[in-house]
Amino acid sequence: MRKLITCSIIFLSAGILCSAQIQQSQQAPPPPPPAGTKTASTNIVGAEYPRIDSLRRAFFRVRAPEAQSVVVSLGNVTLTKGEDGFWTGMTAPLDPGFHYYTLKINGVDVADPSSETFFGASRVMSGIEVPEEGVDFYDIKKVPHGQVVSFWYYAESTGENRHAYIYTPPDYTRNSNIRYPVLYLQHGMGEDRRAWSNQGRTNFILDNLIAEGKAKPMIVVMEDGGIAGGIRGGRRPAGTASAGPGQAQPGQGQQNQGAPGQGQRPGGTGQGTGIPSFWDGFGSVIIKDLIPAIDANFRTIPDREYRAMAGLSLGGTQTYQITQVNLDKFANIGIFSAPFGFPGVETGYNGLLTKPAEFAKQVRVFYISMGSKEGPNTGRSIHEQLEKAGIKHVYFEAPGTAHEFQTWRKSLYGFSQLIFQN
Repeated sequence: MRKLITCSIIFLSAGILCSAQIQQSQQAPPPPPPAGTKTASTNIVGAEYPRIDSLRRAFFRVRAPEAQSVVVSLGNVTLTKGEDGFWTGMTAPLDPGFHYYTLKINGVDVADPSSETFFGASRVMSGIEVPEEGVDFYDIKKVPHGQVVSFWYYAESTGENRHAYIYTPPDYTRNSNIRYPVLYLQHGMGEDRRAWSNQGRTNFILDNLIAEGKAKPMIVVMEDGGIAGGIRGGRRPAGTASAGPGQAQPGQGQQNQGAPGQGQRPGGTGQGTGIPSFWDGFGSVIIKDLIPAIDANFRTIPDREYRAMAGLSLGGTQTYQITQVNLDKFANIGIFSAPFGFPGVETGYNGLLTKPAEFAKQVRVFYISMGSKEGPNTGRSIHEQLEKAGIKHVYFEAPGTAHEFQTWRKSLYGFSQLIFQN
């Protein structure tokens, strides 16, 4: 009886295996990828799609045999279903750089299972990297690499445990006698502490610049500015547009009217409008908790001349607010595409913007940037006001880019070469 059962199991297994082999042999092999395309660098390991061609078009192939419709949010491209259950299609040429996207399957937004995911627009989304010809300053190169480390600390002022990501330069672990300047780098609306290293590629930008001798080795602190959930219910200042994926969009209102954060220490929160904004709390945290924690746990140079703050979009607004009432803490300031928050020449920075010589003594680098496709209030109009007032500053306008990480990568690339230089 045991032999009969054993033989039955063997024959049954062989039959299942044979059936599976026949079924597999009957399936047509996947079609070759479109000529001249390459897998996107943001794909998960082994995924052939999405793909990018030389015209910067993105090609998609998504398996959803039971779906009735599949739409890619990049340009709202409707994919076409094939007999094999795969949906295919391509976008129009995309701007170079990083783009968030989702798949809308039967009307429901989902992440693309073939793509890595990124936190933006207050949720996890897919992302695709579109190469820019001749631009490689944020690529991974054969140079010494620093580390991005996870850092937890306790904020006494709020009674909470907080988390940051810290970039330390390549020689940080090799020479314990060296102390370093620090850049506090803030993300945008709907993003969090992961954005600058994941989407912005901060560590590779700094690795390459340091290797080339173009930037001083520095520590970069990337904390949560309290604006990750802003798209889903935080108060927006009047006159600003609603936010797109990951960031607040450029405002259309007056940037020097009612800017929160004027004239209050330590974080400059809520003052000026009488109405606190959801992002204000970070001002107190960075001054009372974060800077002391970084100075206590990393080999920093704890001096304002060797400390910088910069931010993109709403993180740039926070940088305006925090630095203008804490110039005893920061001598280097970077504003990347801030859609609002400029305090105005007459009142900003405790009146120093009306005194160019005094301002230049206190602020070593004042850097304003934007993409050429953005509205002027994100940077150009501020530059014009500062220029008219005789304020020493650096203005950069990224050609052909909008309110996106390709603008901010280039902004960080320029800003980091200027700060902490002798």
